[in-house]
Amino acid sequence: MRILGISAFYHDSAAALIEDGQIIAAAQEERFTRKKHDSDYPRNAITYCLSESGEGLDHVDYVVFYDKPFLKFERLIETYLAFAPRGFASFRMAIPIWIKEKLFQKSLLQKILKEHAPGFDWERKLLFAEHHQSHAASAFFPSPFDEALVLTMDGVGEWATTSVSLGHGSQLEMIREINWPHSIGMLYSAFTYYTGFKVNSGEYKVMGLAPYGEPKYAQTILDHLVDLKPDGSFRLDQSYFDYCTGLTMTNRKFDALFGGPPRKPESELLDQRHMDLAASIQAVTEEIILRLTRSLAKQTGQKNLCLAGGVALNCVANGKVLGDGAFERIWIQPAAGDAGGALGAALAAYYGFLGQRREPNGSANESGIDKMQGSYLGPAFPQGEIERRLKKAGARFEVLDQDGLIETTARALEEEKAVGWFQGRMEFGPRALGARSILGDPRSPAMQKTLNLKVKFRESFRPFAPSVLREQTSDWFELNADSPYMLLIADLKKERQRQMNDAENKLFGIEKLNVVRSDIPAVTHVDYSARIQTVHRETNPRYHALLTAFHRRTGCPVLVNTSFNVRGEPIVCTPEDAFHCFMGTGIEVLAIGNCFLRKEDQDPSLAQDYKDAFELD
Repeated sequence: MRILGISAFYHDSAAALIEDGQIIAAAQEERFTRKKHDSDYPRNAITYCLSESGEGLDHVDYVVFYDKPFLKFERLIETYLAFAPRGFASFRMAIPIWIKEKLFQKSLLQKILKEHAPGFDWERKLLFAEHHQSHAASAFFPSPFDEALVLTMDGVGEWATTSVSLGHGSQLEMIREINWPHSIGMLYSAFTYYTGFKVNSGEYKVMGLAPYGEPKYAQTILDHLVDLKPDGSFRLDQSYFDYCTGLTMTNRKFDALFGGPPRKPESELLDQRHMDLAASIQAVTEEIILRLTRSLAKQTGQKNLCLAGGVALNCVANGKVLGDGAFERIWIQPAAGDAGGALGAALAAYYGFLGQRREPNGSANESGIDKMQGSYLGPAFPQGEIERRLKKAGARFEVLDQDGLIETTARALEEEKAVGWFQGRMEFGPRALGARSILGDPRSPAMQKTLNLKVKFRESFRPFAPSVLREQTSDWFELNADSPYMLLIADLKKERQRQMNDAENKLFGIEKLNVVRSDIPAVTHVDYSARIQTVHRETNPRYHALLTAFHRRTGCPVLVNTSFNVRGEPIVCTPEDAFHCFMGTGIEVLAIGNCFLRKEDQDPSLAQDYKDAFELD
């Protein structure tokens, strides 16, 4: 039985295909269109997923959309009525779009899908899941657990902003919700907006900025914005926010509380206040989530926790939950945001609507191996096709065998070169996990700044993540658990840290950035933490082999791993995307399939001004 899941029309459109409960393919539309967070109908992603099955749309048994548009429209109307006459300008803009496009999404989907399979019975086989049901299904069903508590948190779905479910076998029962307008996601996004970053894409920048500040405003947030109960339930004082009815996230009352207007996007981060605000909202978010997880563990007796929804991408909070110990094990859906809703919708239909049996994970339950296949669910390219595409693009390369490619790349990394690494199937979700990655030597004190400014063209304060051999993780980090999807934060081991002297301890904010504080400074944040990816031989043998070779050469089983793109660009999908990024940035070496490219060998006329090619995120 084949089921196609779709998420679309808001942000991060995607498609996913499952067959008899197994995940065949999943991809975001942005990777094909090269439009960051593309919200359009995921035509290209659907075409790709179907190509992996070898069948057309007429051989799909069900198509499932990831939320229910009528319920979302109901929430929109009731919100405007509740706040009237406030918000008329926003109402006047939103309603025509809803009436023209979003309200009749079933008809729109039927029309588009009939173009591909006119004889398909769309009335019977086009299904709709609820938004948080999709998130919960994406978190539980691919997890390595036979039973778990499932917590989903985001901005908003139809009405729910936070949901709690119990998963057991093929059953997933939602037992509790927190509803709009009270939302952890919207609270965090309000501070994203206020500190000058773009909502729905800049939240991770706030998280990265937080360690540069002190949580001086945390109590102010709790005293004025959030009524937080001991069990983690909460309410937000809407008099400080504009997101329900306005065209901005916050208002003048919010400005007065925090000492000024929102920071203008792209302006210099000169004010320590912005760093303190980031630290404060991060601390409050962690406190809310910890109260929720502690109370839910106590109430249900569950030992396993699954997480999804956009808030589950907050890897700092995830690390705090794991370290807190209320749950013995946690598993986080790598495509935790709306893109993952496509996969969750398909799984919810297969197990919930159709009542199919979920095969127990058996030995996977002990090893931690899940059903996401490392999240390598996107397109791959055979060696012959890679060579053909590169030649057509004008690339100059040599072809190596696998051992030669690994050793040559490891040597380039040891020489502190920035390496583009394009191998196997593309990752599903926002993180590059060693399939579409830019790699570097973590021991280099200059690597963090070089990659940010000369390769990624992004803000200098943003940290980079380490990839580490799973079997070496606990030798370098305070983590003895799997983190295959780069969604957990942990501190470096004390013996790997370098303690700062008195003068360095007196530094504030961005001044802390260039202080060498560990054996691997390029991946050590200013608070000695790191966002860790554990690399497993079972799911990515070639990347594991590269790390092993680098470890053999240097004694270090860690690499800098950042996504293969520049700021504002989706992660590269095709060999051409990778070559263009290589030629437009400071990347010095490109390993793509078994092809090895050096920048100095390339035709200089193919270089391009890549820095301004994409809209800033």
